[in-house]
Amino acid sequence: MPRRRPSLGRPEKSRKEHNAADHRRRRALPHFGGSRGAPGAAVLGTAPADASAVQGGPPRGPEDEHATAVRGASAGAHRRLPDLPGSGGGPAEHQFLRVGGYSVAWVPPLVLLAAIAVVDWKTSGEFRTISWVVLVPGIAAAICGLWTTIGVAVLAVLTYELEDNAWPHQFRTGVPDFILVVVGSGLAVLACAVRLRGERRMLHMQDIADTTRRTVLRPMPAGWGGIEHAAAYLAADSVARVGGDFYDIQPGPRGTRVLLGDVQGKGLDAVAAASALLGTFREAGYHEPLLATVAERLETRMRRHVRYGAEIGRDDDDRFATAVLVGFPQTGAGCVEVINFGHEPPLVVTPDGVRSLPIGERLPLGLAGLTGGPAPALRLPLADEETLLLFTDGVSEARDAAGEFFPLRDTLAHALARDPRIAEPGRLVRFVRDSTLRHCGGHLGDDTTIFALRRRAADGG
Repeated sequence: MPRRRPSLGRPEKSRKEHNAADHRRRRALPHFGGSRGAPGAAVLGTAPADASAVQGGPPRGPEDEHATAVRGASAGAHRRLPDLPGSGGGPAEHQFLRVGGYSVAWVPPLVLLAAIAVVDWKTSGEFRTISWVVLVPGIAAAICGLWTTIGVAVLAVLTYELEDNAWPHQFRTGVPDFILVVVGSGLAVLACAVRLRGERRMLHMQDIADTTRRTVLRPMPAGWGGIEHAAAYLAADSVARVGGDFYDIQPGPRGTRVLLGDVQGKGLDAVAAASALLGTFREAGYHEPLLATVAERLETRMRRHVRYGAEIGRDDDDRFATAVLVGFPQTGAGCVEVINFGHEPPLVVTPDGVRSLPIGERLPLGLAGLTGGPAPALRLPLADEETLLLFTDGVSEARDAAGEFFPLRDTLAHALARDPRIAEPGRLVRFVRDSTLRHCGGHLGDDTTIFALRRRAADGG
């Protein structure tokens, strides 16, 4: 008996696909430095989406997944590097099931449906496969929109009925299998609705995380404070995409101050502590004449924050933050002031090699009460053409499959011997980011921030 081929019709975009398209359009708009391009920001490219966000000031939230190409940026511009895995976009939109902007997610279920019907028709009556069509709506539920899934489910039931009735009565599968196909199709539609609801909720939560991150890590204009800078932020939690790493640049009457740090712990409590410290830094960094006073203000703010957390019932008694505070004096080109609060020592990167700055004697922020008194700021040489590289322990503690830590300094030394241009802030951040991810196989154990800066040549310090 001739078979009726199902009519494919014109593909329709699911609600999920519309929501995702709208989500991507919103994310494409410029906003604060941690996301798209801040004012004057030069986008350096696109990157993975599993580690989180990468950027050139505050964190961005791109959608790419394994990009390595980065466009060059003009000197002095605020560098925003591509986002990485986890970095960035909403839930996977099955881009491999789109052709020319149209969804073809309906093709695999219908191909399978047709294949089952043909196999059933070609086999003998003792071996019927038509009841296998119950698998088709389940596949559609996993990759298609709701209305497409409903259409595939109805088509599967009709195909079963037509195919089964085409056989002689003694070879028909009968009512039990018909009930199986109907119930299975209904459950597939329900599962699709639940999946789409979860994905919409995930998009909403990721928008909240992006907003939180953009609030904490503000955008920084090109050449902010006379500093050429680039940064990459990778959250270890690819879903939340926000953690306790923080950094900022604050110009002021007595020069430009820079802060990079890492709050102990994870989650919103760590974000709240980072936000409190950044707020204090932005005010003290502008108004206070001495860098040591800025450091004391940060220490006081951390202790106040811990006390407040304890009063409202948070488990913040042991909360602290490691940080590096850097001052570029208004007068005094060729040197910087550095106060290290138990953080990874910064590296000075030049075309000729790499050197480490002294570690310093201060304890992390929040723990100063354990020592006799504050240590003074260190005044260290830093030529205008030298790049200062600040980073969190997500870089230095990245491990490979054998458990070996990432040898950042040696890796940079070898790279500079091959290409001295890596000392430029934008290239340097991109190289360290890519090398870190390559070393750990893309599996970050902690939030990772990479921040490179140097004086703009045009400013002469």
